[in-house]
Amino acid sequence: MPILHIEHQVADYDTWKRNAFDADPIGRAKSGVVRHRISQGASDPNYVLIELEFASMPEAEAMHAALRDLWRNPLAQIGSPTARIIETVEAKEY
Repeated sequence: MPILHIEHQVADYDTWKRNAFDADPIGRAKSGVVRHRISQGASDPNYVLIELEFASMPEAEAMHAALRDLWRNPLAQIGSPTARIIETVEAKEY
């Protein structure tokens, strides 16, 4: 399954979570996201890593494009996020 992996620094995690992520301006569910995961830097809780999992590559690519458009909007004030589509090639539980 393709995963859109996003990383960026936010000013305040709780504010970002409430006003940006939870507000869901692009509509994750209707865009094909089947699962998401949010992680924070161990030494910096305002460094955020988001993984959006999709059933298909076209859905992941469309969300990637939509996010790039959103981030280009000067009103978004999102900082300098990075994003790339990745795929898990191996996973093992211990």
